[in-house]
Amino acid sequence: MPAQPLILFDGICNLCNGAVQFVIRHDGKALFQFAPLQSNAGQEILAKFSLSKQDFDSFVLLENNKAYKKSTAALKVARRLDGPVKMLYGFIIVPVFIRDAVYSWIAKNRYRWFGRKDSCMVPQPGIVSRFLK
Repeated sequence: MPAQPLILFDGICNLCNGAVQFVIRHDGKALFQFAPLQSNAGQEILAKFSLSKQDFDSFVLLENNKAYKKSTAALKVARRLDGPVKMLYGFIIVPVFIRDAVYSWIAKNRYRWFGRKDSCMVPQPGIVSRFLK
C-alpha cells in the first residue's frame, strides 16, 4: 500500500481520464498517485479492501489505509488540490445519499456522454512514476 494517497480510476473512461489529468495539473505537491481499476495493482488493492473487482462506476481514494468512494472520494481529492477547486469540499455538508445519487447518475451515463477508450491510458513520461503498475 503506497504511503501517498492513491486514486483508483476507470482507465478506459474518458471522463475519468480527464479527471486524473485535472488532478495532476492541480496537484502542485505531487501528492496523489494513480492506478487504473483494471490494472493488476488496482485489482490487488480492490481485493485488499474487499471492494468489487468488476464494478468500475466509482473511483476510489485510498488515504490513511481507508477507502473512500463516489462523491466523498471526489470531494476529499478536491480539498487537497491547488486553486479554487478546493472550495468544492464545502459540498461535504450535503447528505451523502444526495451527493452519491448525483455521482451515480453521472457515472451511469459517462460512456454515453464522454466516450471510452479501447484500453487504459498510458501516462506521459513526466508523470509515469505517479502511476502504479
